[in-house]
Amino acid sequence: MRTGLAYTSARILLLIAAMGLLYLAGARGFVLLALAFLVSALASYVLLSKQRDVMSAALNRRFGRVGRKAAELRARIEEGAAAEDEPDDAAEDDTAEASLAEARDAN
Repeated sequence: MRTGLAYTSARILLLIAAMGLLYLAGARGFVLLALAFLVSALASYVLLSKQRDVMSAALNRRFGRVGRKAAELRARIEEGAAAEDEPDDAAEDDTAEASLAEARDAN
């Protein structure tokens, strides 16, 4: 979380710096905002590549842990469902055998 906060803060600071420099250069209004976003995006692509790599590695680790936990939970649910189904299957087999026996007795 700290890496994401640091990266986002750096992006915001680059945007503010770009807006300040473009304002001093004479840009105003919508043009100022559009150019500031463009300049800050290009600057962050170049200047913040290391922070972006660190943040993406941290996110991959986090999502990897979440994915493993989800897979474990899914496996436990399937095991529980299979355990619940086993007695039902045995009861159905007993019922089927009983109905076959009744049919044989009726003949």
